[in-house]
Amino acid sequence: MDRLMKTAALVAGIAVGGPAIAQDILVVAHGQANDPFWSVVKNGVDMAAKHTGANVEFRSPETFDMVQMSQLIDAAVNQEPDGLVVSIPDADALGPSIRRAVEAGIPVISMNSGSDISKELGALLHVGQDEFTAGKVAGEKLAEMGGTTGICVNQEVGNVSLDLRCEGFAEGFGGSVEVIPTQNDPAEVQAKVQAALDSNPDIDTVMGLGASLVGEPAVAAVEAVGRTGEVNVASFDLSAGFLEDVAAGNAAFAIDQQQFLQGYLPVVFLAMNASYGLVPGGNVPSGPNLITTDKAAQVVELSAQGIR
Repeated sequence: MDRLMKTAALVAGIAVGGPAIAQDILVVAHGQANDPFWSVVKNGVDMAAKHTGANVEFRSPETFDMVQMSQLIDAAVNQEPDGLVVSIPDADALGPSIRRAVEAGIPVISMNSGSDISKELGALLHVGQDEFTAGKVAGEKLAEMGGTTGICVNQEVGNVSLDLRCEGFAEGFGGSVEVIPTQNDPAEVQAKVQAALDSNPDIDTVMGLGASLVGEPAVAAVEAVGRTGEVNVASFDLSAGFLEDVAAGNAAFAIDQQQFLQGYLPVVFLAMNASYGLVPGGNVPSGPNLITTDKAAQVVELSAQGIR
């Protein structure tokens, strides 16, 4: 916590050390700020705004809606901001709007999703993790733990980044993998995971793509069928509840992509670019980091505070 704050203050100090310029920076994300994951991203955005003095606004569609998101990007371009931060869960749907921003001379940085297409669309850089690689790392780890039959629970089918997580998991895992599609509803997730476990007793691994929406209800489903300790549950991203499950040995690990940095760093980079023309020369990987039992307790408090 202290180290993060000191680093943030140092970067912010560099960003605002010159003449006071009130930059206008817009952030358009595919996830809503009331989603536990995206609330952490927004906390990073808000802290960057405070540290840099920039005027920053976070926008997102009401649901996972690429048409609405492309419209939000178009509206942002029309405002002619000093910088634009975007997530890119679907390059086909959002590419034309992002290219329009670049052609208008607006510096664009992508974050969270779209690392594979960001440069091609004209973004300066990407802040995030390679989702396929992260999924593969998780799959390999779960295979090392003895897994042979798994399910990958996808709460946002059509989000390319989440699809890549499942694909990477399947390759790294090497065993039998079935994708279970759900909505962003923990109750539905628990019911579907429990149904899968009931119908196939060979399932020994559950890969979730979101800690609070999938990881926690998956742990509850495993407990409900009386297989705690027999079925390994892992999840992308963090929540205080899932970290407590990991610390207690009821879940295998969480994959931390440090989404706070995905909100914070692009805003700081764009503010520095607007003031001084300074910008990193390449992508910034924010993850993956595996949070296992020995590490989980250390980050529970920070997760509850909306930083991890």
